[in-house]
Amino acid sequence: MNPHRRTVSLSLLLAALSMGSMANAQPAQTVVWTGFPAGGLGDQVTRPLLEQLKGRYPGTLILESKAGAGGRIAADFVKRAPADGATLLQVPSSVVTLYPHTYGKKLTYDPLTDFVAVAPLAAYTMSMTVGPMVPPEVKTVADFIRWVKANPDKANYGTPALGSAPHFTGMMFERAAGVALKTIPYKGGAPLLQDLLGGQIPVAFNVVSEVLPHLKSGRLRALAVASPQRWAALPEVPTMVELGYKDIVVVEFLGWYAPAKTSPELVRKLNAAVQDALDSPAMQEVFTRIGLLPLRDTPEAFAAHVKREIERWGPLVKATGFTPED
Repeated sequence: MNPHRRTVSLSLLLAALSMGSMANAQPAQTVVWTGFPAGGLGDQVTRPLLEQLKGRYPGTLILESKAGAGGRIAADFVKRAPADGATLLQVPSSVVTLYPHTYGKKLTYDPLTDFVAVAPLAAYTMSMTVGPMVPPEVKTVADFIRWVKANPDKANYGTPALGSAPHFTGMMFERAAGVALKTIPYKGGAPLLQDLLGGQIPVAFNVVSEVLPHLKSGRLRALAVASPQRWAALPEVPTMVELGYKDIVVVEFLGWYAPAKTSPELVRKLNAAVQDALDSPAMQEVFTRIGLLPLRDTPEAFAAHVKREIERWGPLVKATGFTPED
Protein backbone atom coordinates (compact mmCIF):
# COMPACT_ATOMS: atom_id res chain seq x y z
CA MET A 1 0.00 0.00 0.00
CA ASN A 2 1.21 3.48 -0.83
CA PRO A 3 2.40 5.08 2.45
CA HIS A 4 0.96 8.41 1.43
CA ARG A 5 -2.41 6.80 0.70
CA ARG A 6 -2.27 5.03 4.08
CA THR A 7 -1.68 8.38 5.79
CA VAL A 8 -4.61 9.97 3.97
CA SER A 9 -6.86 7.04 4.85
CA LEU A 10 -5.89 7.15 8.50
CA SER A 11 -6.43 10.91 8.55
CA LEU A 12 -9.89 10.50 7.13
CA LEU A 13 -10.64 7.74 9.60
CA LEU A 14 -9.46 9.84 12.55
CA ALA A 15 -11.49 12.79 11.32
CA ALA A 16 -14.60 10.62 11.01
CA LEU A 17 -14.05 9.21 14.49
CA SER A 18 -13.55 12.70 15.84
CA MET A 19 -16.77 13.95 14.24
CA GLY A 20 -18.66 10.96 15.61
CA SER A 21 -17.24 11.59 19.06
CA MET A 22 -18.24 15.25 18.88
CA ALA A 23 -21.78 14.34 17.79
CA ASN A 24 -22.19 12.10 20.83
CA ALA A 25 -20.33 14.32 23.27
CA GLN A 26 -22.18 15.49 26.34
CA PRO A 27 -22.63 19.28 26.18
CA ALA A 28 -21.49 21.14 29.28
CA GLN A 29 -24.67 23.22 29.19
CA THR A 30 -28.08 22.63 27.65
CA VAL A 31 -30.52 25.49 27.18
CA VAL A 32 -34.20 24.58 27.19
CA TRP A 33 -36.02 27.25 25.19
CA THR A 34 -39.68 27.83 25.95
CA GLY A 35 -41.96 29.70 23.57
CA PHE A 36 -43.97 31.55 26.21
CA PRO A 37 -43.36 34.17 28.92
CA ALA A 38 -42.31 33.28 32.45
CA GLY A 39 -45.02 32.40 34.95
CA GLY A 40 -47.02 29.92 32.91
CA LEU A 41 -47.24 26.16 32.67
CA GLY A 42 -43.67 25.75 31.40
CA ASP A 43 -42.20 27.44 34.46
CA GLN A 44 -44.43 25.51 36.85
CA VAL A 45 -43.17 22.18 35.56
CA THR A 46 -39.69 22.81 34.23
CA ARG A 47 -38.00 24.85 36.93
CA PRO A 48 -38.49 22.12 39.57
CA LEU A 49 -37.72 19.46 36.95
CA LEU A 50 -34.34 21.04 36.19
CA GLU A 51 -33.54 20.89 39.90
CA GLN A 52 -34.33 17.18 39.94
CA LEU A 53 -32.17 16.58 36.86
CA LYS A 54 -29.08 17.72 38.76
CA GLY A 55 -27.11 14.56 39.41
CA ARG A 56 -29.33 12.55 37.07
CA TYR A 57 -28.05 14.14 33.87
CA PRO A 58 -24.44 15.28 33.35
CA GLY A 59 -24.17 18.90 32.37
CA THR A 60 -26.10 22.00 33.37
CA LEU A 61 -29.65 22.60 32.12
CA ILE A 62 -31.17 26.07 32.16
CA LEU A 63 -34.53 27.44 31.04
CA GLU A 64 -34.77 30.47 28.74
CA SER A 65 -37.69 32.10 26.95
CA LYS A 66 -38.20 33.25 23.36
CA ALA A 67 -41.82 34.27 23.70
CA GLY A 68 -44.05 35.33 20.85
CA ALA A 69 -46.13 34.08 17.93
CA GLY A 70 -47.68 31.38 20.11
CA GLY A 71 -44.40 29.52 20.50
CA ARG A 72 -43.39 29.65 16.84
CA ILE A 73 -40.44 31.97 17.40
CA ALA A 74 -38.82 29.52 19.81
CA ALA A 75 -39.55 26.56 17.53
CA ASP A 76 -37.97 28.26 14.53
CA PHE A 77 -34.94 29.22 16.63
CA VAL A 78 -34.36 25.68 17.91
CA LYS A 79 -34.88 24.22 14.45
CA ARG A 80 -31.86 26.23 13.25
CA ALA A 81 -29.64 25.42 16.23
CA PRO A 82 -26.75 22.93 16.00
CA ALA A 83 -27.84 19.36 16.66
CA ASP A 84 -25.33 18.89 19.47
CA GLY A 85 -27.63 18.42 22.45
CA ALA A 86 -27.01 21.95 23.73
CA THR A 87 -30.37 23.30 22.58
CA LEU A 88 -33.84 21.96 23.35
CA LEU A 89 -37.37 23.19 22.69
CA GLN A 90 -40.11 23.04 25.30
CA VAL A 91 -43.60 23.78 24.03
CA PRO A 92 -47.22 22.78 24.54
CA SER A 93 -48.29 20.19 22.00
CA SER A 94 -50.29 22.80 20.06
CA VAL A 95 -47.04 24.09 18.62
CA VAL A 96 -46.24 20.76 16.98
CA THR A 97 -49.66 19.14 16.51
CA LEU A 98 -52.05 22.01 15.76
CA TYR A 99 -49.95 24.58 13.95
CA PRO A 100 -49.34 22.45 10.85
CA HIS A 101 -53.10 22.74 10.27
CA THR A 102 -53.68 26.30 11.45
CA TYR A 103 -50.74 27.96 9.72
CA GLY A 104 -50.03 25.57 6.86
CA LYS A 105 -47.41 26.91 4.47
CA LYS A 106 -46.83 29.93 6.70
CA LEU A 107 -45.27 27.66 9.31
CA THR A 108 -41.48 27.92 9.14
CA TYR A 109 -40.83 24.44 10.54
CA ASP A 110 -42.05 20.88 10.05
CA PRO A 111 -42.60 19.13 13.41
CA LEU A 112 -41.90 15.70 11.95
CA THR A 113 -38.70 16.50 10.05
CA ASP A 114 -37.13 19.50 11.81
CA PHE A 115 -37.23 18.06 15.33
CA VAL A 116 -36.66 14.82 17.17
CA ALA A 117 -39.00 14.04 20.07
CA VAL A 118 -37.03 13.79 23.31
CA ALA A 119 -39.46 13.32 26.20
CA PRO A 120 -43.04 14.11 27.21
CA LEU A 121 -43.37 15.80 30.59
CA ALA A 122 -47.01 16.18 31.58
CA ALA A 123 -50.58 16.02 30.35
CA TYR A 124 -53.12 18.72 31.07
CA THR A 125 -56.63 19.72 30.15
CA MET A 126 -58.47 23.01 29.68
CA SER A 127 -61.00 24.66 31.93
CA MET A 128 -63.73 27.14 31.09
CA THR A 129 -63.12 29.69 33.83
CA VAL A 130 -64.98 32.89 34.62
CA GLY A 131 -63.64 35.89 36.52
CA PRO A 132 -65.06 38.82 38.48
CA MET A 133 -66.61 40.42 35.39
CA VAL A 134 -69.21 37.64 35.47
CA PRO A 135 -71.83 37.93 38.25
CA PRO A 136 -71.54 35.37 41.09
CA GLU A 137 -74.97 33.95 40.31
CA VAL A 138 -73.51 32.51 37.08
CA LYS A 139 -72.54 29.09 38.38
CA THR A 140 -72.97 26.77 35.37
CA VAL A 141 -72.27 26.73 31.65
CA ALA A 142 -76.02 27.12 31.01
CA ASP A 143 -76.01 30.20 33.27
CA PHE A 144 -73.08 31.63 31.35
CA ILE A 145 -74.78 31.13 27.98
CA ARG A 146 -77.84 33.00 29.22
CA TRP A 147 -75.68 35.79 30.67
CA VAL A 148 -73.56 36.27 27.56
CA LYS A 149 -76.65 36.36 25.32
CA ALA A 150 -78.09 39.06 27.57
CA ASN A 151 -74.77 40.96 27.50
CA PRO A 152 -73.48 40.75 23.90
CA ASP A 153 -71.06 43.62 24.51
CA LYS A 154 -69.19 41.31 26.93
CA ALA A 155 -69.30 38.25 24.68
CA ASN A 156 -65.60 37.51 24.37
CA TYR A 157 -63.07 35.06 25.77
CA GLY A 158 -59.34 35.01 26.34
CA THR A 159 -56.88 32.49 24.97
CA PRO A 160 -53.09 32.24 25.57
CA ALA A 161 -52.36 32.04 21.82
CA LEU A 162 -54.19 32.02 18.52
CA GLY A 163 -54.35 28.53 17.06
CA SER A 164 -53.55 26.91 20.41
CA ALA A 165 -55.48 24.10 22.08
CA PRO A 166 -57.22 26.51 24.50
CA HIS A 167 -58.25 28.64 21.51
CA PHE A 168 -59.78 25.67 19.74
CA THR A 169 -61.52 24.60 22.93
CA GLY A 170 -63.22 28.00 22.90
CA MET A 171 -64.04 27.78 19.20
CA MET A 172 -65.55 24.33 19.61
CA PHE A 173 -67.62 25.58 22.54
CA GLU A 174 -68.89 28.53 20.48
CA ARG A 175 -70.13 26.25 17.72
CA ALA A 176 -71.60 23.62 20.04
CA ALA A 177 -73.36 26.11 22.32
CA GLY A 178 -74.60 28.35 19.52
CA VAL A 179 -73.12 31.55 20.95
CA ALA A 180 -70.96 34.16 19.25
CA LEU A 181 -67.82 34.97 21.24
CA LYS A 182 -64.98 37.23 20.18
CA THR A 183 -61.49 35.80 20.70
CA ILE A 184 -59.04 37.92 22.70
CA PRO A 185 -55.53 36.50 22.13
CA TYR A 186 -52.65 36.89 24.59
CA LYS A 187 -48.94 36.12 24.55
CA GLY A 188 -49.15 33.28 27.02
CA GLY A 189 -51.20 32.10 29.97
CA ALA A 190 -49.75 34.53 32.53
CA PRO A 191 -50.93 37.80 30.91
CA LEU A 192 -54.28 36.15 30.12
CA LEU A 193 -54.71 35.19 33.77
CA GLN A 194 -53.88 38.74 34.86
CA ASP A 195 -56.69 40.20 32.74
CA LEU A 196 -59.14 37.48 33.78
CA LEU A 197 -58.47 38.21 37.46
CA GLY A 198 -58.65 41.94 36.81
CA GLY A 199 -62.07 41.75 35.18
CA GLN A 200 -60.91 42.86 31.71
CA ILE A 201 -62.34 39.68 30.15
CA PRO A 202 -65.26 37.56 31.39
CA VAL A 203 -64.10 34.03 30.60
CA ALA A 204 -61.01 32.13 29.52
CA PHE A 205 -60.29 28.71 28.15
CA ASN A 206 -56.95 27.94 29.70
CA VAL A 207 -54.81 25.24 31.26
CA VAL A 208 -56.21 23.97 34.57
CA SER A 209 -52.88 24.27 36.39
CA GLU A 210 -52.64 28.00 35.66
CA VAL A 211 -56.03 28.82 37.18
CA LEU A 212 -56.08 26.21 39.97
CA PRO A 213 -54.74 28.41 42.80
CA HIS A 214 -57.34 31.08 42.03
CA LEU A 215 -60.12 28.51 41.86
CA LYS A 216 -59.17 27.32 45.33
CA SER A 217 -59.14 30.89 46.66
CA GLY A 218 -62.52 31.66 45.08
CA ARG A 219 -61.25 34.51 42.90
CA LEU A 220 -62.14 32.49 39.77
CA ARG A 221 -64.83 29.88 39.05
CA ALA A 222 -64.47 26.86 36.76
CA LEU A 223 -67.67 26.00 34.92
CA ALA A 224 -66.38 22.96 33.02
CA VAL A 225 -63.27 21.04 31.98
CA ALA A 226 -62.41 19.54 28.60
CA SER A 227 -61.05 16.18 29.76
CA PRO A 228 -62.95 12.99 28.81
CA GLN A 229 -63.50 12.21 32.51
CA ARG A 230 -63.49 14.54 35.50
CA TRP A 231 -60.03 15.90 36.21
CA ALA A 232 -58.48 14.68 39.46
CA ALA A 233 -57.56 18.20 40.60
CA LEU A 234 -61.14 19.45 40.09
CA PRO A 235 -63.41 16.51 40.89
CA GLU A 236 -66.39 18.78 41.52
CA VAL A 237 -66.26 20.41 38.06
CA PRO A 238 -68.26 18.69 35.28
CA THR A 239 -66.76 17.82 31.91
CA MET A 240 -68.01 19.29 28.66
CA VAL A 241 -68.99 15.75 27.69
CA GLU A 242 -71.21 15.47 30.79
CA LEU A 243 -72.91 18.73 29.82
CA GLY A 244 -73.79 17.40 26.38
CA TYR A 245 -70.83 18.74 24.37
CA LYS A 246 -69.52 15.32 23.43
CA ASP A 247 -66.94 16.54 20.91
CA ILE A 248 -65.17 18.96 23.26
CA VAL A 249 -62.39 16.73 24.51
CA VAL A 250 -58.96 18.34 24.72
CA VAL A 251 -56.05 16.83 26.63
CA GLU A 252 -52.70 18.29 25.65
CA PHE A 253 -49.11 17.64 26.70
CA LEU A 254 -45.92 19.52 27.42
CA GLY A 255 -42.79 18.06 25.87
CA TRP A 256 -39.14 18.48 24.97
CA TYR A 257 -37.76 18.36 21.43
CA ALA A 258 -34.30 18.70 19.92
CA PRO A 259 -33.10 19.79 16.47
CA ALA A 260 -33.26 17.07 13.82
CA LYS A 261 -30.18 14.83 13.61
CA THR A 262 -29.39 15.21 17.31
CA SER A 263 -27.53 12.08 18.39
CA PRO A 264 -29.92 9.25 19.36
CA GLU A 265 -27.54 8.45 22.20
CA LEU A 266 -27.94 11.94 23.66
CA VAL A 267 -31.71 11.80 23.18
CA ARG A 268 -31.97 8.45 24.98
CA LYS A 269 -29.72 9.66 27.81
CA LEU A 270 -31.82 12.77 28.35
CA ASN A 271 -35.09 10.86 28.07
CA ALA A 272 -33.96 8.36 30.72
CA ALA A 273 -32.89 11.16 33.06
CA VAL A 274 -36.21 12.99 32.61
CA GLN A 275 -38.26 9.87 33.28
CA ASP A 276 -36.27 9.19 36.42
CA ALA A 277 -36.71 12.80 37.58
CA LEU A 278 -40.46 12.67 36.96
CA ASP A 279 -40.67 9.73 39.38
CA SER A 280 -39.04 11.71 42.18
CA PRO A 281 -41.19 12.58 45.23
CA ALA A 282 -40.53 16.27 44.60
CA MET A 283 -41.98 16.14 41.08
CA GLN A 284 -44.91 14.01 42.23
CA GLU A 285 -45.73 16.76 44.73
CA VAL A 286 -45.51 19.38 41.96
CA PHE A 287 -47.91 17.48 39.72
CA THR A 288 -50.40 16.94 42.52
CA ARG A 289 -50.25 20.59 43.59
CA ILE A 290 -50.78 22.07 40.12
CA GLY A 291 -53.14 19.44 38.74
CA LEU A 292 -51.09 17.79 35.99
CA LEU A 293 -50.51 14.16 35.06
CA PRO A 294 -46.87 13.10 34.60
CA LEU A 295 -46.07 11.37 31.31
CA ARG A 296 -43.38 8.76 30.72
CA ASP A 297 -42.51 7.40 27.30
CA THR A 298 -39.57 6.48 25.11
CA PRO A 299 -38.50 8.94 22.41
CA GLU A 300 -39.88 6.60 19.74
CA ALA A 301 -43.28 6.22 21.41
CA PHE A 302 -43.44 9.96 22.07
CA ALA A 303 -42.72 10.70 18.39
CA ALA A 304 -45.47 8.27 17.34
CA HIS A 305 -47.93 10.00 19.69
CA VAL A 306 -47.07 13.41 18.20
CA LYS A 307 -47.75 12.03 14.72
CA ARG A 308 -51.14 10.64 15.78
CA GLU A 309 -52.11 13.96 17.33
CA ILE A 310 -51.22 15.83 14.15
CA GLU A 311 -53.55 13.51 12.24
CA ARG A 312 -56.32 13.83 14.85
CA TRP A 313 -56.38 17.62 14.84
CA GLY A 314 -56.68 17.98 11.06
CA PRO A 315 -60.45 17.43 10.70
CA LEU A 316 -61.19 19.29 13.96
CA VAL A 317 -59.43 22.42 12.73
CA LYS A 318 -61.06 22.20 9.32
CA ALA A 319 -64.52 22.04 10.92
CA THR A 320 -63.96 25.36 12.73
CA GLY A 321 -62.99 27.24 9.57
CA PHE A 322 -60.05 28.81 11.43
CA THR A 323 -57.97 31.34 9.49
CA PRO A 324 -54.76 32.71 11.03
CA GLU A 325 -54.52 36.47 11.36
CA ASP A 326 -50.77 36.65 10.76
